[in-house]
Amino acid sequence: MFQKLKNIYHLFQAILANIFYGFPSRKLKVIGITGTDGKTTTTHLIAYILKSAGKKVSFVSSIVAEGFHVTTPSSFALQRLLKQSADNHDEYFVLETTSHALDQNRVWGINYEVGVITNITHEHLDYHKTYEEYSKIKSKLLKISKVGIKNTDKIANIVKQIPNLALFNQHNYSSAYTVCKRLGISDKEILKAMMTFKLPKGRVDLVYDKDFRVIIDFAHTPNALLQLLPAVRKQFLKKGGRLIHVFGSAGLRDFAKRPLMGEASAKYSDVIFVTEEDYRTENLKKICEQIGSGIKNKDYKIIVDRQEAINQAIKIAKAGDVVVLTGKAHEKSLCRGKTEEPWDEYEAVEKALIMSK
Repeated sequence: MFQKLKNIYHLFQAILANIFYGFPSRKLKVIGITGTDGKTTTTHLIAYILKSAGKKVSFVSSIVAEGFHVTTPSSFALQRLLKQSADNHDEYFVLETTSHALDQNRVWGINYEVGVITNITHEHLDYHKTYEEYSKIKSKLLKISKVGIKNTDKIANIVKQIPNLALFNQHNYSSAYTVCKRLGISDKEILKAMMTFKLPKGRVDLVYDKDFRVIIDFAHTPNALLQLLPAVRKQFLKKGGRLIHVFGSAGLRDFAKRPLMGEASAKYSDVIFVTEEDYRTENLKKICEQIGSGIKNKDYKIIVDRQEAINQAIKIAKAGDVVVLTGKAHEKSLCRGKTEEPWDEYEAVEKALIMSK
């Protein structure tokens, strides 16, 4: 009942925001990107391809419209951005669109030209309750778009021409390719842009590359870990090296995914440190133990303080090893209790590297 009332409130806000700003999306071709994993990379890539093709475009992603753990902005903030884009005479607006935003009616009134689902895997079941309901809400984007695209396992031939592209990113690139082709961009223009595109911050981000390597990535679902970790082993791990994984799972969120994340890490990691990731008001030790319940036949260590976990991971790293930090990436805060404390994963790595020398 409370959620329904909240959704009605958000709908009312969205209606007011559209009226206040004059329904700005009607003057734009809005491309909506949703999915469990790959939304941000796909959003950035589509915007980059369009810009490279000489189109005027703006975009909003979890990195550009950062805030604290929110991808799609509030209705008024979003309509203001759309108005600014329309006033700038942009042709396109690429919008990373979450299932929460779709369910809560925060994107009501947006005139979606194209909607794309990158994938749907285990996530946000604390909110949506069942996978079926989660899928249903994600699919809502396709229904409210003029053109709906659901990514499949098929990888576009053009994407296979890009060297050293991990399998999960091949799927993201294929989604971007399908969208841009629909918008009339040629294969030649798309491939040229893809060849020079740099992944967004915190996406397979190699931040240290000397005797051992350190990678930061936003992966925070079982599927994302199952895609990322083997790709890291294949591309970055030197012969005889170990994959050292540092990660946690958010509090007051989908608790059912925690053992699955532990299982995914154990499948591909050699050394595991389980730590905090926005535990909020949940018992942090209990969260870590739930993750650990999925780690079979492999030793792991719980270090609840994230900085200390990173310190220890880098301290034990030897030549040829890769340390992978997942879950925080670009985010600028870490929720401890009811407080959002400043956090920078990149600075944490720098501190750990200094301490290890």
